[in-house]
Amino acid sequence: MEPRHRQVLRKRRLYLSGEILVEDTVVPYLYQEGVLTESQAEEIQSQATSRKKTLKLLDILPTRGPRAFEAFLRSLEEEFSWVKEMLAQDARELEDSDAAAAAAAAEEEDEQRELAEKSSLSPLTLQKVPTDQELNRLVGRLGPEWEWVVVDLGVPLWEVQRCRAAYPLSPHGQALASLVRWRQRLGKGATVHCLLRSLQAADIHPSVLEGVSVSRGSTSVQKKNLALWFQFPSPWTSEQQQQRQQQQDFCFCGPVEDQHLAED
Repeated sequence: MEPRHRQVLRKRRLYLSGEILVEDTVVPYLYQEGVLTESQAEEIQSQATSRKKTLKLLDILPTRGPRAFEAFLRSLEEEFSWVKEMLAQDARELEDSDAAAAAAAAEEEDEQRELAEKSSLSPLTLQKVPTDQELNRLVGRLGPEWEWVVVDLGVPLWEVQRCRAAYPLSPHGQALASLVRWRQRLGKGATVHCLLRSLQAADIHPSVLEGVSVSRGSTSVQKKNLALWFQFPSPWTSEQQQQRQQQQDFCFCGPVEDQHLAED
């Protein structure tokens, strides 16, 4: 039995157990059509109540091959035609949903292929989740347009504002923290492909991603590299530098350095 037909029977299980009687016509018809064996028909008929007979039939039907669902619908045609129509409609809706999902997947694949050609990135790279080090490199290339990108990626404006508050003296830190929040929210769905689409939505050329990918080293090396942008010479006072170091250690958006570094 096809998965969508199993799903229909599971979805309507309780309804069917109280709506139809299977002992007089349904079970004999299914036995006649070779869907049920003699022992299975006897097992169903031996149940104490009509409800239990229907439930037993629904337990057995999914194991009886690809013809079972359609045969079951035909068995309902004379006495329970409204039930047959309801189950058939459920099956059609699931089939349409599966077709739409397949079409969307094909469209997504075509889009990925087109993006890969425009950006010179491989399909494998497009499916990759960027590391903190790679996000840090990307931020260095984005400039002030970073906020358009993270909003298009789905980071709420209130979270962007919290990242701004966490790094008031560093636009680079604001952008990096926002991108880390995006990756944290989406998990494995936060791919280079998503980044590329949002870059295009912000009218940023996809070449900005070229050269961002880095070879994966040890966690300690990644931490060292990620912290480099905090180490440039600064005219700030010692008090401001101390405040900035505290902001580095803890961000409202989550500790960037400690919690989100990728490790192979």
